[in-house]
Amino acid sequence: MESNLIMWIQNWYHSQCDGDWEHECGLKIISIDNPGWDITVDIVKIDFSKEIDWRYFETSENDWFGYKIEDSYFSASGDPTKLEFLLQLFKNFVENGEKVLPL
Repeated sequence: MESNLIMWIQNWYHSQCDGDWEHECGLKIISIDNPGWDITVDIVKIDFSKEIDWRYFETSENDWFGYKIEDSYFSASGDPTKLEFLLQLFKNFVENGEKVLPL
């Protein structure tokens, strides 16, 4: 059974595919050695030209995340428990703009 968030990501990705975007752009989810997750999404088709410097939030060595918007990419990283949170952060940004991003 797919979660609503996974279905949303699939639908968003599919909506970006226009014969060109998917050849040069996309969405990447990788594991990192901190350990944790890193997501990078090309947002060139989103009407958002502002850049946001890296913002980092940490409550402990095992509870952290950060994000930035640079060169038409939304990038976010987090500890091993944050994959769903990072994807939800991206979804909230797409649907509501910068105002939903933590300061």
